[in-house]
Amino acid sequence: MDKKRRAAFHNLGCKVNSYETEAMQQLLLENGYELVPFEEPADVYIVNTCTVTNIADRKSRQMLHRARKQNPGAAVVAAGCYVQARGREALADGTVDILIGNNQKARLPKLLEEWFAEHGSTLPLTALTDLVHERTYESLGILKTGSHTRAFLKVQDGCDQFCSYCIIPYARGRIRSRRPEEAEAEVRRLAAAGYKEIVLTGIHLSSYGLDFPEEKRTAEAPFGRGLAGLLTRLSQIEGIERIRLGSLEPRIITKEFIETLKGSAKLCPHFHLSLQSGSDSVLKRMNRRYTTEEYLNKCRLLRESFEKPAITTDVIAGFPGETEEEFAQTLTFVKNAQFYEMHVFPYSRRRKTAADAMPGQLSEAEKKARAHALLTLADEMSEAYRQSFAGQEASVLLEEPEGEGYMAGYTREYIRVKCAGGLEMAGKEVYGKITCRNGNYILE
Repeated sequence: MDKKRRAAFHNLGCKVNSYETEAMQQLLLENGYELVPFEEPADVYIVNTCTVTNIADRKSRQMLHRARKQNPGAAVVAAGCYVQARGREALADGTVDILIGNNQKARLPKLLEEWFAEHGSTLPLTALTDLVHERTYESLGILKTGSHTRAFLKVQDGCDQFCSYCIIPYARGRIRSRRPEEAEAEVRRLAAAGYKEIVLTGIHLSSYGLDFPEEKRTAEAPFGRGLAGLLTRLSQIEGIERIRLGSLEPRIITKEFIETLKGSAKLCPHFHLSLQSGSDSVLKRMNRRYTTEEYLNKCRLLRESFEKPAITTDVIAGFPGETEEEFAQTLTFVKNAQFYEMHVFPYSRRRKTAADAMPGQLSEAEKKARAHALLTLADEMSEAYRQSFAGQEASVLLEEPEGEGYMAGYTREYIRVKCAGGLEMAGKEVYGKITCRNGNYILE
């Protein structure tokens, strides 16, 4: 290219999507593109789509239409989960020039090269594979991220759980794990670039390593197998001061797993355990593989093993057939569990899933009312947890300016705290006592 082509990205969805968007951005930079904000004129618009809810589908379509409107002559690329789930349906209105499914995102530069070489062709380009039979983990990597101190590290893709409400196994395929030596190499590069905190993430992170051949799993000694072994391995890397774990399934929390976690001084006591419902009958219809008693026991194990760990979760409001009594059970359970943060989602009906055909579909108004009740409770629990740290000593990894004369960052429990200072403090871990003033948490 004589002149750099301009590329604009928009990301929708989860932390895995965010990681993959940054990896695609890096690929285009390496191929001579200039990155510009999505609102600016560009030669290429890439939307990394999401399909976890109907709202995500709608936002994906809206962003693709916005890209086409901004520059009718640009290449409009739809990538990710909405594309994988909908297939060629996503091309129906002629908005998209290139479709890229999951496990095909590394092909973005080549597909754009082909599209520009054949500019004027009315035939869109597609890169879609049947992920049901895919067993290869797609190698994508990053050298830097939007944050200056924290980087997400994708180590796993796909899900074999098939919860009755969830479209993601169809959009992401079966479980596939990143080789530990590749993950280690990327973390070493990120540490050398100045990153202090790593967040391990995946579509079903608890399944990490289960797809490795038995001999490969055995060969991981002295680090051990699975996610625990990977954590042990990455904890050895100098320059990395903190490691967080992404969303976990409750059943991975065992005494043996916790002993490994406690063995790493770098692990942050911040655990996201997916719940979805506090009613055993609803959990059964959801095809979740635990009971409320088992879940609460996992929370107890964590609280017995770590001092005031932050436990966060997800809850779906208004699952098909959810009665008033079942919803009341969820409210009671959540109050007993006392989460730091709770992400609440009104149930979203997804085609292909078992829950789509279930009787007793609730109205949008009912789902919204139940979600509101859960969110109100979530706010109360979150504030109570933060308040419990007032007057206590803590370490804060500073990230960005917030207000005049202050920097903001997070404790190891992921409580946002401000500290007096300027930009020169970014990336530094500071220690002090947390005070609460007018709803603000300040380190002194």
